[in-house]
Amino acid sequence: MRGMGSGAAERGQTHRRPVLLPFLLSLFCRALSEQIRYRIPEEMPMGSLVGNLAKDLGFRVLELPTRKLRISSEKSYFAVSSETGELLVSGRLDREQICGRQPVCALDFEAVAENPLNFYHVSVEIEDINDHAPKFAHVFFDLQISESAQPGTRFILGSAHDADIGTNALQNYQLSPNEYFSLVSKEKSDGSKYPEMVLKTPLDREKQKSYSLTLTALDLGEPPLSSTAQIQVLVTDANDNPPVFSQEIYRVSLPENARPGTTVLQVTATDQDEGVNAEITFSFSEAGLRPEFDLNSNTGEIIILNTLDFEEIKEYSFVLEAKDGGGMIAQCTVEIEVLDENDNVPEVIFQSLPNLIMEDSELGTLVALLKIRDKDSGHNGEVICKLEGDTPFKILTSSRNTYKLVTERVLDREKNPEYNVTITATDRGKPPLSSSSSVTLHIGDVNDNAPVFQQASYVVYVAENNPPGASIAQVSASDPDLGPNGQVSYSIAASDLEPRALLSYVSVSEQSGVVFAQRAFDHEQLRSFELILQARDHGSPALSANVSLRVLVGDRNDNAPRVLYPALAPDGSALFDTVPRAAEPGYLVTKVVAVDADSGHNAWLSYHVLQASDPGLFSLGLRTGEVRTARALGERDAARQRLVVAVRDGGQPPLSATATLHLVFADSLQEVLPDLSDRPVPPDPQAELQFYLVVALALISVLFLLAVILAIALRLRHSSSHEAWGCFQPGMCTKSGPVVQPNYSEGTLPYSYNLCVAHTGKTEFNFLQSSDPLSSGQDILCSESPGTLFPLCNSRLQAPLFTYWERIVTGRPSDVPCSHITKTGSSQNQLLGCSEIQSPRLPQKGKQDTYAPGIF
Repeated sequence: MRGMGSGAAERGQTHRRPVLLPFLLSLFCRALSEQIRYRIPEEMPMGSLVGNLAKDLGFRVLELPTRKLRISSEKSYFAVSSETGELLVSGRLDREQICGRQPVCALDFEAVAENPLNFYHVSVEIEDINDHAPKFAHVFFDLQISESAQPGTRFILGSAHDADIGTNALQNYQLSPNEYFSLVSKEKSDGSKYPEMVLKTPLDREKQKSYSLTLTALDLGEPPLSSTAQIQVLVTDANDNPPVFSQEIYRVSLPENARPGTTVLQVTATDQDEGVNAEITFSFSEAGLRPEFDLNSNTGEIIILNTLDFEEIKEYSFVLEAKDGGGMIAQCTVEIEVLDENDNVPEVIFQSLPNLIMEDSELGTLVALLKIRDKDSGHNGEVICKLEGDTPFKILTSSRNTYKLVTERVLDREKNPEYNVTITATDRGKPPLSSSSSVTLHIGDVNDNAPVFQQASYVVYVAENNPPGASIAQVSASDPDLGPNGQVSYSIAASDLEPRALLSYVSVSEQSGVVFAQRAFDHEQLRSFELILQARDHGSPALSANVSLRVLVGDRNDNAPRVLYPALAPDGSALFDTVPRAAEPGYLVTKVVAVDADSGHNAWLSYHVLQASDPGLFSLGLRTGEVRTARALGERDAARQRLVVAVRDGGQPPLSATATLHLVFADSLQEVLPDLSDRPVPPDPQAELQFYLVVALALISVLFLLAVILAIALRLRHSSSHEAWGCFQPGMCTKSGPVVQPNYSEGTLPYSYNLCVAHTGKTEFNFLQSSDPLSSGQDILCSESPGTLFPLCNSRLQAPLFTYWERIVTGRPSDVPCSHITKTGSSQNQLLGCSEIQSPRLPQKGKQDTYAPGIF
């Protein structure tokens, strides 16, 4: 520690503790083991340097703006320079006013540094300087001394008071030189000194009635200071016996809560003289110095005049005088000790209170510093701190009367955004006194909550053909966080649609979560799709949550039924079906086959007859579309019949399609072919001529074709291979390529059908072939049949071609469909055969429809 006025700092020595305490000491901050000490003289001017606090604490100058070093004290005697970290004097340092006559005057306070928060104990010892000269309460003393006073008689003089301490305080008294009196310095129990004047030689009033003396009070300061008082000694006639107190020193103790008017004590004095010389009156030797007490001059009773306060004055000491009627004086000392009572309530003072406490603060995070102040002493000044209520905080003892408020449990702003913390301080007095101080601690938000959707998943139904840009759904997610941490934006995270097609189907509003359709949906192309929507907050780092949104595209009746059979020829002409003349009622003539791309009720088809040449001749199945004979054919019935069938779906409103059936009653193909060439005679003669030319050309072509077929048949007859007749199986029609109708996957067809069209001039044949396979054990053999157009025969079935076609139309399993042509034999005698056809595969979602070809 450096000398006075240097302002240098000195680290306090670390107090040694028992071996078991290091573990406990590690829980406290660095300020417990070290204390910064300075020593400066009093009355330093404001702005004077005490010491470089930042340097003594180990701070660098560059850290000062961040650490924000400051002084935490009730009275601002000192301040810290924010630029240099120097501790400067900011108020008047009057040691006598601050500490009174205490031997050691030290100002203890805390230096608080932020970022990170910590505090350090600083002690500045104020050294006394000789700035107060000893002063007498009265500068004039009048003493009346009887001439009969004996040498050695002592007279107590008024003492001087010096506010300084140590060598700067009052040290000695001096009396001006004379031959009658000498001076003796006496010391009271409190260490103060007072002078006594001793009579050295007897006085003789007749020689000298009075004496003027000078009393000087000295201290030993540098430079020494002094003051003087004048003593006027008046010699009186002999009063042989002075008053005598019963005690030289009176000592008494009083509680500080003693009420005014209470008797402290009563002094007594006696005088052996008689008369006026024996009449004693009491008085304070220093009048006006003790306003707290009053003295009865006649009885010597001392009473309390004003309220006592132990915290201000702990002890009173004063001198009483007893004076008799002859002027003789006796003195005694009264010492009153004030006893402390528990009359001061503890105070809780919050220091370094933060604005916000983040909810992710770790356990043990320092929240605030507390200081407890109780002016009482002993047990009355010992304070216990307690945290009221159930809060996630606790109090730790830091140092004497200093505490820390730290976090004890995890904070959650969403559950408790703030806490009202109440701290109660209770002293150990009897009865104990307590006080409470409350503060509201606000919890700061962090992004610790991900958005939460209102539903675990979403399913929406959208009817097809919706308007583009329409809203189809809305998702909503909530986030209990605040500010950007709770602001949610929406996006599409994934989908089962193709990434390129996703943006053309749907979009989502980033702010509202509304899902928009970017295009009109088609149930027949896309029945459903699934989106993974993401809600993301704006925190850092951002948190997100996903939810599935399944969009079901509902069907509308936007597809009319499509007729598969009967179909038009490639040139657009209508095909025909033949009916044997001997057909009985209920005979299955043909079947109208239609499909509808819609689903559900929109695809439920019904069949209705719109027009009929003879309405009573045929019946139509409402759901099956089967055309059957309602009665037997009569002689008057026309050989050619025409039916117009309407196919309607079950939608609202229903959609429909029409199919025209041309039915011919004939027992053989020969009967059919000439009849097919008939055309209605146009009224125009030129048109009629053209019609006949066309018919003639058709007949010639047919005859030529029949001749070629007959020649080939005769030639193949002599062939040793019987397999060559397979070319005339019902699956083989003509050289013309097959016309294949599309195959549908919807549930409007009970079987899969293959349609084959053969053309011979103007002769038209329609064959509807079922996909049922041929049994492996069936043999197909051909023999001559001059009565038929095609020589067809079979070991199990021998029938004209149209009869075999009938069976195909009925869909019986025994019929044999044709899928492709096989060639056997030599190049000259090449035979055509028919292999088994497979049932057409149903189209799969997302794939192009495939069809199984059929060749007759």
